[in-house]
Amino acid sequence: MAPDLLVVGGCKYGYYSVPEALRRDGYGDAQKTPYCLRVLAENLLRHSDAGGVDRSMIADLVAGRFGFEIPFRPARVLLQDLLGVPVMVDFAALREAIANAGGDPGSVNPRIPVDFVIDHSIIADVAGTPDAARRNTEIEYKRNRERFGFLAWCQSAFRNFRVVPPGNGIVHQINVERLAGVVWADERHGQLVAYPDTMVCNDSHSTMVNGIGVVGWGVGGIEAESAMLGRPVALNVPEVVGVRVCGDLPAGATATDLVLTITEQFRRIGIKGRFVEFYGRGLDTLSVANRLTIANMAPEYGATCVYFPVDEKTLSYLAFTGRNPADLALIKAYMQAQLMWRDAQTPDPQYVETIELDLSRVERCMAGPRRPQERVSLGRVAKAFLPEIPALARDGYAGSGRRVPVPDRDFSLGDGDVVMAAITSCTNTANPANIIAAGLLAKNAVARGLGSKSWVKTSFAPGSKVVARYLLRAKLQDALDALGFQVVAFGCTTCNGNSGPLDEAIEATIREKSLVSVAVISGNRNFEGRVHPSVRAAYLASPPLVIAYAIAGRITLDMDSEPLGTDEDGRQVYLRDIWPLPEEIESVMRSCLTPELYREGYEGLFEGTGEWRELRGETTALFPWSPDSTFLRRPPFFDGISRDVAHCPALRGMRALA
Repeated sequence: MAPDLLVVGGCKYGYYSVPEALRRDGYGDAQKTPYCLRVLAENLLRHSDAGGVDRSMIADLVAGRFGFEIPFRPARVLLQDLLGVPVMVDFAALREAIANAGGDPGSVNPRIPVDFVIDHSIIADVAGTPDAARRNTEIEYKRNRERFGFLAWCQSAFRNFRVVPPGNGIVHQINVERLAGVVWADERHGQLVAYPDTMVCNDSHSTMVNGIGVVGWGVGGIEAESAMLGRPVALNVPEVVGVRVCGDLPAGATATDLVLTITEQFRRIGIKGRFVEFYGRGLDTLSVANRLTIANMAPEYGATCVYFPVDEKTLSYLAFTGRNPADLALIKAYMQAQLMWRDAQTPDPQYVETIELDLSRVERCMAGPRRPQERVSLGRVAKAFLPEIPALARDGYAGSGRRVPVPDRDFSLGDGDVVMAAITSCTNTANPANIIAAGLLAKNAVARGLGSKSWVKTSFAPGSKVVARYLLRAKLQDALDALGFQVVAFGCTTCNGNSGPLDEAIEATIREKSLVSVAVISGNRNFEGRVHPSVRAAYLASPPLVIAYAIAGRITLDMDSEPLGTDEDGRQVYLRDIWPLPEEIESVMRSCLTPELYREGYEGLFEGTGEWRELRGETTALFPWSPDSTFLRRPPFFDGISRDVAHCPALRGMRALA
């Protein structure tokens, strides 16, 4: 099927028009179809000659039917290193098998573009010191040298494959700030063809990219590998739930408060395995940074995909993060031509179910002590924690109110004391308003003479280097440093369990006395034991609240009615006294965030440090496996496989396991 023609800025693009195909086939139009299904319909239409696609599938999608299977061919694959190394080991082994069979190993490459981001190897071993980031990076390279050497080889050996070296940030934040295109244009049959950006990733929180109108979700390694080999991902078309947005966030409420409210609400309703799409005029007041925060948390409320249609705010965000103006013009023209563009005039789609989300009802809150859906209003956190202590302490429970001295330290510890406070996770560090609010609160706290408690391990791990740049430009990092929130790394740390060790004396006291210690983090998961094995309770909170609890030192302090401390004049200082005003946050954002900041922050993204470049060494077609390695071993999947299919080992006696 020949593509239709779209002219943008004097450049001609072919594109596979869903509205025109529906008209030609007599299927009506897609104006009432959820936007995310329109993207899937285009995917089927564009690949209708690839096999496995029936044109009736497109009609069924547009009609809002679900429960049938379609072959989904993503435009690209995103990998993170914790789960991506086995995928690339398989590709390296396949190259060797091809070579052994007399073929060209250099012919083995991903069929679609792949970006591999090294972000899960860093651990916050060192925190609260000016040199924390440098020392943690040194430890990271020493600890992961063999893995990094393999990935550096992959970067040189494979085509259609890019590696973001360690120390650049978190995969999902890098994806939305730099890698995602929203609309791509490639050569096909001698013509430049435009199509929507779609992706799969081997990390569940890849749904963050849904916030800028990219359909994508988390998959297992085998599915990602299959897509890289040019095979479609089998998708059972899910129900699409619509979320109608109305109202405005109240002053003092953050995107974190909003997403914790959504997580509680959606878990109660039950949307597991469904697509969720936000719509309505309320989207006009919902910033893209807040949309990204909501989309990132999809696994915590069970949705497969959380789609925000492309609109003017999307384009503003892409421009704000330094995207090319010509690309923005193509995105708008393409999305409008495909009826994938949302504005105040576009009709609302029809959904199997509609949920109302009133932003005006959101309040400051946290989630814990074990699960992201356990939302607690900030004023109730202290009281709600006390009944949880016996279950969290298990057999070692000795009654609340006890405090025990810590050997060789000038403080004691009790149940409910915060021993870890971490600003971490792309959920929040990709949201400048949240980070600047934390910086302003820190500045106000330091001005009043407040400091973090000495038993709290404090850390700050931005999801991209841009964050560090705008905090320095806003002159807020000094205040964060004064409270112990120096940058420990640019990567996924505490939220992923890479929180590093606690002070030995503190950890020994917690363990020996069976204390119920607490972590407060700006992450997306707080399952028991995930943050640190000695930390029984963990609460998800906005970045400014993370700092507030580092100052308080205990979860049992009532943030509404009790003071955080006293200033130099002996006056009590409450949270309300240092909480920044919305106008302050907005003013700082306007003064220090620019597209140039993002462009400069992502210069040389794929180059890496001198140490990384040394690892790349000489490019070879085959990976030199080390017989002594206990980590990187050539998998035996291809042993005995020959070029002649007739001589391949037969598969006999197979039976279904499930």
